[in-house]
Amino acid sequence: MSETDSTILFKGEQLQLPLDLFIPPDAFEIWLEEFEGPLDLLLHLIRKNNFDILDIPIREITTQYMAYITHLEEERFELASEYLVMAAWLAEIKSRILLPMPESDNPDEEELDPRQELIRRLQIYAQYKEVAIALSKSPLFYRDTFPIAPGTPDIKITPEPPTVELSQLVAALQKLLARAALRERHQVASEKISITDRMAEIITHLSVEKPIAFSDLFHPHEGRYGITISFLSLLELAKQQSIIIEQNEAYAEIMISLKAA
Repeated sequence: MSETDSTILFKGEQLQLPLDLFIPPDAFEIWLEEFEGPLDLLLHLIRKNNFDILDIPIREITTQYMAYITHLEEERFELASEYLVMAAWLAEIKSRILLPMPESDNPDEEELDPRQELIRRLQIYAQYKEVAIALSKSPLFYRDTFPIAPGTPDIKITPEPPTVELSQLVAALQKLLARAALRERHQVASEKISITDRMAEIITHLSVEKPIAFSDLFHPHEGRYGITISFLSLLELAKQQSIIIEQNEAYAEIMISLKAA
């Protein structure tokens, strides 16, 4: 390697290459036109020459195709095998076009165009290629878009206890009435209980710190009248916001506690 050949121009400066540096002859060879197969090459030649895909000039296409095959065999022989199969097919089509067609017994029968199968394959390939180009322009995951996983703070959410609805209180009252009906054997005349007295009695059993179960505030032996009075007394105390009716979780026991002043 001469001294002149061992220098290169890089950013306006002459750089000296090592004398023992070996550069293969085809190291800087660039293929400007690469094709994915024989059909891709044929489609390129048709579009390059503005040929009608439905009326392919086999002679011109075959000539240009063979020129590319010759160059391919010289430079990339291992890639030329599949292109040679297409070259043989083009030669067959060309020969069938040049040779006279055998006479048919049926004069109405149309002669088949030897290019018909090639045209059909090229049309299908062109459709697939257009779809592939359209898909390649769409955003691809890990090429155009990337997943992100932002750190989130450790948030502990304590769900609020469910709200006790009137229908739940009525359902609990019905259970107590059913229990009272089972115990009721005979009617005993007793002093009528007033709601005011029962409200005062319930207040004496309640506390702020320790809730009491809803069913513990009723006395089944008092019968339906006593249970109804107790229930109405609880509703009145809740209306006056003197007590708190709560439920720790769904379908759990309803608890009653005294509201702090």
